[in-house]
Amino acid sequence: MKSYYTIKQSGSHEVIIQKSRFIGHVKRVQTEDEAQAFIQAIKKKHYDATHNCSAYIVGDNDQYQKANDDGEPSGTAGIPMLEVLKRMQLKNTAVVVTRYFGGIKLGAGGLIRAYSTVTSETIKKVGIVKGDLMQGYSIIIEYPLLGKVQNHLNEKAYIIDNINYLEHVELNIYVPIDREMRFKEELIDLTNGNITLHETDRKYVETDVELN
Repeated sequence: MKSYYTIKQSGSHEVIIQKSRFIGHVKRVQTEDEAQAFIQAIKKKHYDATHNCSAYIVGDNDQYQKANDDGEPSGTAGIPMLEVLKRMQLKNTAVVVTRYFGGIKLGAGGLIRAYSTVTSETIKKVGIVKGDLMQGYSIIIEYPLLGKVQNHLNEKAYIIDNINYLEHVELNIYVPIDREMRFKEELIDLTNGNITLHETDRKYVETDVELN
Protein backbone atom coordinates (compact mmCIF):
# COMPACT_ATOMS: atom_id res chain seq x y z
CA MET A 1 0.00 0.00 0.00
CA LYS A 2 1.16 3.51 -0.78
CA SER A 3 -1.20 4.93 1.85
CA TYR A 4 -3.98 4.09 4.27
CA TYR A 5 -6.37 5.70 6.76
CA THR A 6 -7.00 4.54 10.31
CA ILE A 7 -7.96 5.95 13.71
CA LYS A 8 -5.40 8.02 15.55
CA GLN A 9 -5.94 6.39 18.95
CA SER A 10 -8.35 4.32 21.00
CA GLY A 11 -11.21 6.09 22.73
CA SER A 12 -14.90 6.28 23.57
CA HIS A 13 -17.80 8.69 23.21
CA GLU A 14 -21.25 8.73 24.79
CA VAL A 15 -24.52 9.93 23.25
CA ILE A 16 -28.08 9.93 24.61
CA ILE A 17 -30.71 9.19 21.95
CA GLN A 18 -34.39 8.98 22.95
CA LYS A 19 -33.40 8.20 26.55
CA SER A 20 -31.15 5.30 25.49
CA ARG A 21 -27.51 5.61 26.45
CA PHE A 22 -25.13 4.77 23.59
CA ILE A 23 -21.37 4.47 24.20
CA GLY A 24 -19.07 4.11 21.21
CA HIS A 25 -15.67 2.45 21.69
CA VAL A 26 -12.98 2.26 19.00
CA LYS A 27 -9.59 0.61 18.88
CA ARG A 28 -6.85 0.12 16.35
CA VAL A 29 -6.19 -3.59 15.75
CA GLN A 30 -3.80 -5.58 13.58
CA THR A 31 -5.49 -9.01 13.59
CA GLU A 32 -8.92 -10.55 13.94
CA ASP A 33 -7.85 -12.00 17.27
CA GLU A 34 -7.10 -8.48 18.55
CA ALA A 35 -10.48 -7.27 17.29
CA GLN A 36 -12.31 -10.13 18.98
CA ALA A 37 -10.38 -9.62 22.22
CA PHE A 38 -11.34 -5.93 22.21
CA ILE A 39 -15.02 -6.78 21.64
CA GLN A 40 -15.00 -9.32 24.46
CA ALA A 41 -13.30 -6.83 26.80
CA ILE A 42 -16.03 -4.24 26.16
CA LYS A 43 -18.73 -6.88 26.64
CA LYS A 44 -17.17 -7.84 29.95
CA LYS A 45 -16.92 -4.23 31.07
CA HIS A 46 -20.52 -3.50 30.06
CA TYR A 47 -21.95 -6.91 30.96
CA ASP A 48 -25.17 -5.25 32.18
CA ALA A 49 -25.83 -3.38 28.91
CA THR A 50 -28.81 -4.23 26.72
CA HIS A 51 -26.58 -4.64 23.64
CA ASN A 52 -22.88 -4.51 22.71
CA CYS A 53 -22.94 -4.33 18.91
CA SER A 54 -19.69 -4.54 16.98
CA ALA A 55 -17.92 -4.26 13.65
CA TYR A 56 -14.36 -4.38 12.39
CA ILE A 57 -12.21 -4.21 9.28
CA VAL A 58 -8.78 -5.87 9.37
CA GLY A 59 -6.10 -6.47 6.74
CA ASP A 60 -4.23 -4.50 4.09
CA ASN A 61 -6.94 -5.39 1.57
CA ASP A 62 -9.82 -5.20 4.08
CA GLN A 63 -10.07 -8.97 3.76
CA TYR A 64 -11.48 -9.53 7.26
CA GLN A 65 -14.80 -7.79 7.90
CA LYS A 66 -17.40 -8.67 10.48
CA ALA A 67 -20.53 -7.11 11.95
CA ASN A 68 -22.64 -8.26 14.90
CA ASP A 69 -26.05 -6.92 15.96
CA ASP A 70 -25.88 -8.54 19.42
CA GLY A 71 -29.65 -8.91 19.74
CA GLU A 72 -30.77 -5.78 17.91
CA PRO A 73 -33.03 -6.44 14.88
CA SER A 74 -30.99 -7.92 12.03
CA GLY A 75 -29.12 -5.33 9.97
CA THR A 76 -29.86 -2.35 12.24
CA ALA A 77 -26.58 -2.10 14.18
CA GLY A 78 -23.47 -4.04 13.12
CA ILE A 79 -23.83 -3.51 9.37
CA PRO A 80 -24.48 0.26 9.66
CA MET A 81 -21.41 0.50 11.92
CA LEU A 82 -19.33 -1.43 9.39
CA GLU A 83 -20.57 0.84 6.60
CA VAL A 84 -19.25 3.87 8.51
CA LEU A 85 -15.78 2.27 8.69
CA LYS A 86 -15.92 1.53 4.96
CA ARG A 87 -17.18 4.99 4.03
CA MET A 88 -14.33 6.58 6.01
CA GLN A 89 -11.89 4.13 4.32
CA LEU A 90 -10.50 3.05 7.69
CA LYS A 91 -8.20 0.05 7.97
CA ASN A 92 -7.46 -2.14 10.99
CA THR A 93 -10.21 -0.61 13.09
CA ALA A 94 -12.69 -2.20 15.51
CA VAL A 95 -15.76 -0.52 16.99
CA VAL A 96 -18.23 -1.54 19.68
CA VAL A 97 -21.37 0.46 20.45
CA THR A 98 -22.86 -0.29 23.86
CA ARG A 99 -26.55 0.46 24.39
CA TYR A 100 -28.42 0.81 27.66
CA PHE A 101 -32.10 0.80 26.65
CA GLY A 102 -34.01 3.84 27.86
CA GLY A 103 -37.56 2.64 27.34
CA ILE A 104 -38.32 4.18 23.93
CA LYS A 105 -38.16 1.96 20.85
CA LEU A 106 -36.41 3.60 17.90
CA GLY A 107 -37.62 1.42 15.04
CA ALA A 108 -35.37 0.00 12.35
CA GLY A 109 -34.59 3.37 10.74
CA GLY A 110 -33.94 5.00 14.09
CA LEU A 111 -31.59 2.21 15.15
CA ILE A 112 -29.61 2.42 11.91
CA ARG A 113 -29.23 6.18 12.33
CA ALA A 114 -28.29 5.85 16.01
CA TYR A 115 -25.59 3.22 15.55
CA SER A 116 -24.19 5.00 12.47
CA THR A 117 -24.13 8.35 14.25
CA VAL A 118 -22.47 7.05 17.41
CA THR A 119 -19.82 5.22 15.37
CA SER A 120 -19.09 8.29 13.24
CA GLU A 121 -18.98 10.69 16.20
CA THR A 122 -16.69 8.39 18.20
CA ILE A 123 -14.25 8.14 15.31
CA LYS A 124 -14.27 11.91 14.81
CA LYS A 125 -13.58 12.40 18.51
CA VAL A 126 -10.47 10.17 18.55
CA GLY A 127 -9.27 11.44 15.16
CA ILE A 128 -8.09 9.91 11.91
CA VAL A 129 -4.57 9.65 10.52
CA LYS A 130 -3.28 9.01 7.02
CA GLY A 131 -0.25 6.77 6.70
CA ASP A 132 1.93 7.34 3.63
CA LEU A 133 4.71 5.00 2.58
CA MET A 134 7.84 7.17 2.59
CA GLN A 135 11.51 6.79 1.85
CA GLY A 136 13.93 8.19 4.38
CA TYR A 137 16.93 10.25 3.33
CA SER A 138 19.94 11.61 5.17
CA ILE A 139 21.13 14.84 3.57
CA ILE A 140 24.35 16.61 4.51
CA ILE A 141 24.90 20.28 3.66
CA GLU A 142 27.02 23.23 4.72
CA TYR A 143 25.59 25.56 7.37
CA PRO A 144 24.98 28.56 5.03
CA LEU A 145 22.52 26.42 3.01
CA LEU A 146 20.42 25.36 6.00
CA GLY A 147 17.81 28.14 5.94
CA LYS A 148 17.17 27.83 2.22
CA VAL A 149 16.92 24.04 2.38
CA GLN A 150 14.64 24.06 5.43
CA ASN A 151 12.27 26.56 3.80
CA HIS A 152 12.10 24.45 0.66
CA LEU A 153 11.40 21.23 2.57
CA ASN A 154 8.63 22.87 4.58
CA GLU A 155 7.03 24.42 1.48
CA LYS A 156 6.97 21.06 -0.29
CA ALA A 157 5.56 19.27 2.79
CA TYR A 158 8.48 16.88 3.06
CA ILE A 159 8.84 15.67 6.64
CA ILE A 160 11.94 16.76 8.56
CA ASP A 161 12.43 14.03 11.16
CA ASN A 162 15.44 15.60 12.89
CA ILE A 163 18.48 17.83 12.37
CA ASN A 164 21.97 17.06 13.64
CA TYR A 165 24.31 20.02 14.01
CA LEU A 166 27.76 18.51 13.51
CA GLU A 167 30.75 19.63 11.44
CA HIS A 168 28.18 19.86 8.67
CA VAL A 169 24.40 19.86 9.02
CA GLU A 170 22.66 16.50 8.66
CA LEU A 171 18.90 16.44 8.11
CA ASN A 172 16.84 13.25 8.19
CA ILE A 173 13.93 13.60 5.79
CA TYR A 174 10.94 11.44 4.75
CA VAL A 175 9.68 11.71 1.19
CA PRO A 176 6.60 10.09 -0.43
CA ILE A 177 7.83 7.21 -2.59
CA ASP A 178 6.28 8.66 -5.75
CA ARG A 179 8.18 11.96 -5.29
CA GLU A 180 11.70 10.62 -4.70
CA MET A 181 13.15 11.58 -8.09
CA ARG A 182 11.66 15.06 -7.94
CA PHE A 183 12.96 15.48 -4.36
CA LYS A 184 16.53 14.64 -5.40
CA GLU A 185 16.41 16.95 -8.41
CA GLU A 186 15.02 19.83 -6.34
CA LEU A 187 17.71 19.52 -3.65
CA ILE A 188 20.56 19.22 -6.15
CA ASP A 189 19.30 22.30 -8.04
CA LEU A 190 18.72 24.25 -4.83
CA THR A 191 22.24 23.61 -3.50
CA ASN A 192 24.02 23.66 -6.89
CA GLY A 193 25.08 20.08 -6.18
CA ASN A 194 26.69 20.91 -2.83
CA ILE A 195 24.79 18.17 -1.00
CA THR A 196 25.28 14.54 -0.01
CA LEU A 197 22.19 12.31 -0.19
CA HIS A 198 21.85 8.83 1.34
CA GLU A 199 18.80 6.59 1.49
CA THR A 200 17.89 5.37 4.99
CA ASP A 201 14.78 3.40 5.99
CA ARG A 202 11.40 3.06 4.29
CA LYS A 203 8.33 3.21 6.50
CA TYR A 204 4.79 4.51 6.88
CA VAL A 205 4.63 8.02 8.29
CA GLU A 206 1.30 9.06 9.80
CA THR A 207 -0.15 12.56 9.77
CA ASP A 208 -3.42 13.88 11.18
CA VAL A 209 -6.42 14.22 8.87
CA GLU A 210 -8.61 17.30 9.31
CA LEU A 211 -12.25 16.34 9.74
CA ASN A 212 -15.25 18.56 9.04
